[in-house]
Amino acid sequence: MESLLCRRRIKRVMVLIIALTWLRSTCGELEDQLFEVGKLKMFVDDLPDMPRLYGFNSFHGIIKPASLQIGMFSTKWKFHRDLPATPVFAYGTSRSKATVPGPTIETVYGVDTYVTWRNHLPKSHILPWDPTISPATPKHGGIPTVVHLHGGIHEPTSDGNADAWFTAGFRETGPKWTKTTLHYENKQQPGNMWYHDHAMGLTRVNLLAGLVGAYILRHHAVESPFQLPTGDEFDRPLIIFDRSFRKDGSIYMNATGNNPSIHPQWQPEYFGDVIIVNGKAWPRLNVRRRKYRFRIINASNARFFKFFFSNGLDFIVVGSDSAYLSKPVMTKSILLSPSEIVDVVVDFSKSPSRTVVLANDAPYPYPSGDPVNEENSKVMKFIINNELEDDKCTIPKKLINYPNADVSNAVLTRYISMYEYVSNSDEPTHLLVNGLPYEAPVTETPKSGTTEVWEVINLTEDNHPLHIHLGLFKVVEQTALLAAGLEEFKECMTKQNDAVKCQISKYARGKKTAVTAHERGWKNVFKMMPGHVTRILVRFSYIHTNASYPFDPTQEPGYVYHCHVSRISKYF
Repeated sequence: MESLLCRRRIKRVMVLIIALTWLRSTCGELEDQLFEVGKLKMFVDDLPDMPRLYGFNSFHGIIKPASLQIGMFSTKWKFHRDLPATPVFAYGTSRSKATVPGPTIETVYGVDTYVTWRNHLPKSHILPWDPTISPATPKHGGIPTVVHLHGGIHEPTSDGNADAWFTAGFRETGPKWTKTTLHYENKQQPGNMWYHDHAMGLTRVNLLAGLVGAYILRHHAVESPFQLPTGDEFDRPLIIFDRSFRKDGSIYMNATGNNPSIHPQWQPEYFGDVIIVNGKAWPRLNVRRRKYRFRIINASNARFFKFFFSNGLDFIVVGSDSAYLSKPVMTKSILLSPSEIVDVVVDFSKSPSRTVVLANDAPYPYPSGDPVNEENSKVMKFIINNELEDDKCTIPKKLINYPNADVSNAVLTRYISMYEYVSNSDEPTHLLVNGLPYEAPVTETPKSGTTEVWEVINLTEDNHPLHIHLGLFKVVEQTALLAAGLEEFKECMTKQNDAVKCQISKYARGKKTAVTAHERGWKNVFKMMPGHVTRILVRFSYIHTNASYPFDPTQEPGYVYHCHVSRISKYF
């Protein structure tokens, strides 16, 4: 472990040397480009509540399916009172109504929602993108986009496959594109999702430009008895991410890659020095002395957040990713990786102070990177009314108990390995799952209605949030690979790419890390610890009924699973 940390320190020094060399060779110093973040006063902007769109129609108490038209527009957005307006890409029903994040889409269980996503983006991107990482490349120009509903369970043609991209006016489409209107069945368990761009090789820059938004699926018959906080004022999504800005207000993204001779612009991770919540830098929210519900989405590219309250206030976790827990869990802190969602209740009547800051102390990159500084250790401030309010909301003792699923139900065990490849300067060039590129033939073909065990082996130096489309999973255990044999096991895996032949049972006998209480339910993202094997139980059916899907999941273009920081691999 010490040698690993030493290598990482040496790597950071090398990166710094390369960066300083680049800075000297450019016509303008970085200090002349970046907005001085210390000049931005915290907690001066009110927290916005994003516009709400409803994916259903209601007539005299009868709820019917609805069709939405949502566009992607080039516009400007004020991230801070004292920051010039920023060019962004934003979702909305029109250019004048487009926001960052986009509108919150609210749907109800069992009622279909149809969305036509329209690309109104210009021919040129506002951020640098690297042509050497196989991005979608239209022949006639334009910015490719496609929308993935993260956590959604729906037909393959509506999943937002990376190759199902399209440009403005559907002038050009990717090889897996099929239709203009996507169909969301909304037959899964109630919970929280988020939608975002998923175009091949452009996902990161399209998200950094602003293409993210929340999606809530409600089931009133199931949820009403919980008596959790409701209404737009007391039940609010919080979409959190980090950005850096130039002096002119534009989003700053380093245009020089960490391996310029291989990838001229691509870097494996992006970290900004300003923390954004619902489109505002370090916002504030006036709250009453009562319970509030916050659906927190980490929409960062690579930043993990370890949230806590500055005055010791508790989080009461009721849901994780797109599913409720079986019962609430109280905790002082929450570690949230990129793309993860946590659903919490906060009781401000318990606050010992009139103000409280939602803070963060996760190193970046996580877990062995740099410590947070003043700017990225603060997220937002709550200003609490001093009068105690008569609060009718409760914290139920029980939430939703889903049908049992355990390892004995699994039809087979798969070994999923994460490999990181580096250049001669020991800088990452790419990450592969099972040693295969995205375009390789399909290797995972689970059957609808079945349960599988996946042993996820992280052979890289970083924590990777694994996201599985379509299937939900439970984390069974996390076991460290023995440090004494780690390099030997890595060498064998690199040569043979076969966990059984490389005797994984011999090496996966290190310390076990307990799964955090609020992460023991059904997940669609989990943090794969470096040098560990994480066993997960994956279910390919609806977890609340165990029923098979009402669509054929084996049809093209299929589904993917991937790290939400690095590149993706395909199954089905």
